[in-house]
Amino acid sequence: MAQLETQTVAASPPVPAVLIIMGVSGCGKSTVGALLASSLRWEFEDADWFHPVSNVDKMHNGIALTDEDRWPWLRAVAAWIDKTRRSGEHGVIACSALKRRYRDVLIGDRIDVRLVYLKGDEALIARRIATRHEHFMPRSLLHSQFAALEEPGLDENPITVPIEPQPRAIVARILSALKMAEEAPTSSQQSGAGA
Repeated sequence: MAQLETQTVAASPPVPAVLIIMGVSGCGKSTVGALLASSLRWEFEDADWFHPVSNVDKMHNGIALTDEDRWPWLRAVAAWIDKTRRSGEHGVIACSALKRRYRDVLIGDRIDVRLVYLKGDEALIARRIATRHEHFMPRSLLHSQFAALEEPGLDENPITVPIEPQPRAIVARILSALKMAEEAPTSSQQSGAGA
């Protein structure tokens, strides 16, 4: 009996500490990430706000970022991920994470961090970006994002979700892939607080 219970527990997938919602600008990372975090009652963060002012200025002026521009930004995002993990909380962060070497900084050997890839074609995303206001990534830089994109490999264990459905349907697919219900325990419930 005890052996059967152990097998049942082992079959349940571990709850990630952090989910990274990745994809090119305009794929819906922030919208989906915020909805997902709300469903799970986890903290939400947008990696866009970790960019230094110099990066934001470049993008405002239609200048694509280089890897050198991105390293301080990626380190800041990784620091947020580690802070969330150390605190025993859970979080969702929207982050382009376009290249494998960027994801190596963000995930590396953190087995409690899971990648969600929002996949869509350039024409659809270009149409979406055309309707956005007050965002520092202009439509002109979208092609450079697709040129830089290295889709996650199977060894990265990504959850890949097409972006055509409505955001709530995308969130439902992510939760299903994680085998998590919307009533998943919050961080405080898991730690015993408020019981």
